[in-house]
Amino acid sequence: MRFLLTLSLLFWLGISRAEGGRVLIQHSPLAGSQYYALSTVWQEIRPGDALALVREADNRHDRHAIRVEWRGHKLGYVPRTENRVIAAALDAGDRLTARVSSVSDNKNPWQRVAFEVFIEL
Repeated sequence: MRFLLTLSLLFWLGISRAEGGRVLIQHSPLAGSQYYALSTVWQEIRPGDALALVREADNRHDRHAIRVEWRGHKLGYVPRTENRVIAAALDAGDRLTARVSSVSDNKNPWQRVAFEVFIEL
């Protein structure tokens, strides 16, 4: 049953790229990075670095909130407008992974770090 749900999710999102045993399901900018640890670890972050997605179901601002961490440092969040499907997948116990896809010194905090989310097949 979970496999069918995963396939449905993938087709609903539109499969954009498969890598080995995982499929890219989302590419997003990092939200809220100006409020968290990004500035203190900025020089160390590289494209390809693993990120942790931490579900915050009790977040008072957004019940679908997903915190993004790098090596234990809170960097920001999955954007609110893009977090519902990822939150549902995490809540269902699906195995998701994330990684830094790009890093830029752009002054706009929404354009400094982008990341990819994959579902493990």
